[in-house]
Amino acid sequence: MITIQVTAFRWVPPFAQGLVRDLRVRWALEEAGLPYEEQLIGPDQQRSSEYRSLQPFGQVPAYVEDGLMLFESGAIVLRTAERSEALLPAGPQARARTHAWMFAALNSIEPHLQNLTELDLFHAGEAWTAERRPMLLDRAKSRLADLAKALDGRDYLEDRFTAGDLLMATVLRIPRHIPLVAGFPALAAYLERCAARPAFRRALAAQLAAFERHAPRAA
Repeated sequence: MITIQVTAFRWVPPFAQGLVRDLRVRWALEEAGLPYEEQLIGPDQQRSSEYRSLQPFGQVPAYVEDGLMLFESGAIVLRTAERSEALLPAGPQARARTHAWMFAALNSIEPHLQNLTELDLFHAGEAWTAERRPMLLDRAKSRLADLAKALDGRDYLEDRFTAGDLLMATVLRIPRHIPLVAGFPALAAYLERCAARPAFRRALAAQLAAFERHAPRAA
């Protein structure tokens, strides 16, 4: 039996727990019903030449299966979706639309939410942020308004849950430190709907369990 291995961090600070991108891959594998093994790494392994041969940028996740080595969460989710109609519809037009939403999540929405979140979490209080933040916030709100309009009253981006929704939901979870998505009721309900899926709950629980096992203990 072919074993899928997915790398993940052994531990990250609380602000990042539940957001690290291996969650996307865990979720996709859970939706597809494909078992996997987690390979937990720390800073030393992350910087090693051995790990960089799997993931050139030292990030997680990396994916290994029967000699195939992949990196980038979007590529791994796509690989998984191609093996499961639960994530990728059979019809060619529906598949193409799913591909489009996958790219939209990672290219049209994520950069704006990520930039704002990184500013808030890593540069709060620095002088330059007072001028920069309003622009980033406006851009994020604009993209979310476009997304809410595109959702157009549907439960999902198309007529059913797909890998496009999986990636979009993980992206919408990024700015959880502020009520940004909550300002768009349709998107808030959409995110809640996606996060209520049993496969997501299992994936999140698996990631958080690893962090709990390896959390720093007080001396």
